[in-house]
Amino acid sequence: MVNKNNKHLRQKAQKTGRHAETLAAWVLRLKGYRILARNFRHRAGEIDIIACKGGVLVFVEVKQRRRHGADLDAVSPAQWQRIGAAAQAFVARHKGAQAMVWRFDFIGMGRFGWPRHLKAVWRF
Repeated sequence: MVNKNNKHLRQKAQKTGRHAETLAAWVLRLKGYRILARNFRHRAGEIDIIACKGGVLVFVEVKQRRRHGADLDAVSPAQWQRIGAAAQAFVARHKGAQAMVWRFDFIGMGRFGWPRHLKAVWRF
């Protein structure tokens, strides 16, 4: 019985996360970003959204929390390291991205309200 509950909770969290990432991608589009990839996975790590605007390649981590939105501390330093390693893998696969400036952003949101986009929150 416990396994079924854990599986159900995990599936619900994944669905909520996908919804948050979709909303975050639309917010970025409205701000003039072009979405290059979503849920980029590499053995080194995962990146929720990869976008670009004005010669800047942006790697975005998206977090949603039930109350008051997600704060930046929802992402651990180890998680940023994995995101950075995945960013290196993405750039290695996409030669056109090698000449671009990189930036690591965060989009946090609660159940209600507009997502909060924080730019350049971490340096690799």
